[in-house]
Amino acid sequence: MLEFFSFPHLTWTAVLDIVIVAAIIYQLLVFIKGTRAVQMAMGLALIVVFFYFARWIALETVSWMLTNILPYFVFAIIVIFQHEIRRALARFGQAPLFAGFSTINRNEFYDEIVLAVTTLATNQTGALIVIERDIGLKTYIESGIALDAALSYDLLVTIFNPSVPLHDGAVIIQNGRIAAGACFLPLTVKPRLSKELGTRHRAAIGVTEETDAVAIIVSEETGAISFAHDGDMERYLDPDTLRQRLRDAFERKAIGAAPRPIIEPAEHRLE
Repeated sequence: MLEFFSFPHLTWTAVLDIVIVAAIIYQLLVFIKGTRAVQMAMGLALIVVFFYFARWIALETVSWMLTNILPYFVFAIIVIFQHEIRRALARFGQAPLFAGFSTINRNEFYDEIVLAVTTLATNQTGALIVIERDIGLKTYIESGIALDAALSYDLLVTIFNPSVPLHDGAVIIQNGRIAAGACFLPLTVKPRLSKELGTRHRAAIGVTEETDAVAIIVSEETGAISFAHDGDMERYLDPDTLRQRLRDAFERKAIGAAPRPIIEPAEHRLE
């Protein structure tokens, strides 16, 4: 038994090598889970399996054809998975090791959103902005119109212009970019809600009940700014408070601390 379980050539560097490769493969599978890349990856895997099967049963013509085609699959993978590769590199750059380099980007991220929300509130233009955190929002993104555009004040204000078709629905921000507009969200089923809350507010509460995303709402009737998180909502925020709520939600998450609970003023609580 000792001889069976002994690995004379297994060094600590070999163990580290295996662990790193396993971690990379696991993270890759987690990253593409729930996306269309899964089907494409399965297709590529089947082609590779068929190639070795053809060689095993000596299908010479098929083997020759696949031998000449497979080298070009490297370029095909880069083209097919270009969106996933960009997202992976962006996520790698947001790792804690490189967090110091992204401080300016985070500040610009907050400023663009807060400035756009303030302008929309001043004009009493209804808006619903959902920001993805750890739990993916792919299902809701696919329900809207894909944009994959850089986050900017001008684009956010334009999307929620009542004369633009995209204004009726939620904008979802993913990895610092506007992923989609006119997205449909689940409505909360809480029975005791203020009658002042319309569909936007109920959708914001609903999506934050089902995911860890945060949502910003601008009331079309009053221009009031609200912030939803974990199924709760804080209403009538000023721009500085909204910026602080965003910092609490994202910067405290980055260092592993729980975000500060959101407490509504007594006169605006949901229950």
